[in-house]
Amino acid sequence: MSETTGRMKLRADPLFLRDENLRQAIELLFFAYRDFTGAADRILEVDGMGRAHHRVIYFVGRHPGITVGELLAILKITKQSLSRVLSQLMEEGYVRQATDPGDRRRRRLHLTTKGADLEGRLTERQSRLLAEAFRDAGAEAVEGFRTVLLGIINEDDRERIS
Repeated sequence: MSETTGRMKLRADPLFLRDENLRQAIELLFFAYRDFTGAADRILEVDGMGRAHHRVIYFVGRHPGITVGELLAILKITKQSLSRVLSQLMEEGYVRQATDPGDRRRRRLHLTTKGADLEGRLTERQSRLLAEAFRDAGAEAVEGFRTVLLGIINEDDRERIS
């Protein structure tokens, strides 16, 4: 029995672990990532932004009031890289920062109305793409997909997924 689902976990068929199947899975991930990010990339490009900006906008929108330190831990980038991206997003009015009243050293990040609008446009296409694929695959496949992705994510970050 699987502790997390309460269902019996089937033992993986060793044929699924063959090199060719693993390589095909890698290829599928590359193509899926390309198509998943493509529409968002085109929207961002208009304003001179890229995927780093997208990740910041997404996580600030998903976790309003996130601290710079928490964002650094999620993105696993240097302070210098985040500073460059965050500075641009604040200068252009997508993100605002506020001092935490409980700890004045801590800065909390929030999307502005302009930032929330951009985040919505970026996420809308990706949500539609996932919803369509989920609908086609069915509930059991969606749960399997989630299980596989959680298995790929480093163990420390799994608890961040809500």
